[in-house]
Amino acid sequence: QVQLVESGGGLVQAGDSLRLSCAASARTFSDYAMGWFRQAPGKEREFVAAISSTNGNTYYVDSVKGRFSISRDNAKKTVYLQMNSLKAEDTAIYYCAAVPGIRGRVYTEKNKYTNWGQGTPVTVSS
Repeated sequence: QVQLVESGGGLVQAGDSLRLSCAASARTFSDYAMGWFRQAPGKEREFVAAISSTNGNTYYVDSVKGRFSISRDNAKKTVYLQMNSLKAEDTAIYYCAAVPGIRGRVYTEKNKYTNWGQGTPVTVSS
C-alpha cells in the first residue's frame, strides 16, 4: 500500500503560480505511474496531468496545457505539479494518485489509480 501526502496548496491571485508536491511512501516509487486530479465544488473529480513510471512521459488535460507541468524526483519519492498563470477556474482540491505502471505508460482514467492522497486545496481569486 502506498501512502501519498500532498502539500503546497493555498490561496493565490489569478496569474500567480503554485507548486504542489506529493510525497509517497512506496519502497519502489519508480515503479508507479503518477497522476494529479482535481475536484471543484459540485463537480466530479477530473484528470489534470500524469507522468509515467519510467521515461518521463507526460500528458495533460487541454485546459492546463502550456500552464501546468508535472515532474517527478524518484530519489525523493515525490511528484510535483507546477502551476503557472493560474485562473479562477483552476480552483479545486487537488489530489495525487499512484498506480503500478507499465513502462512508459501514462494513465488518465481515475479508476485506474489504486492509491490516493487526501488532497490539497487551491483557491484562485480573480
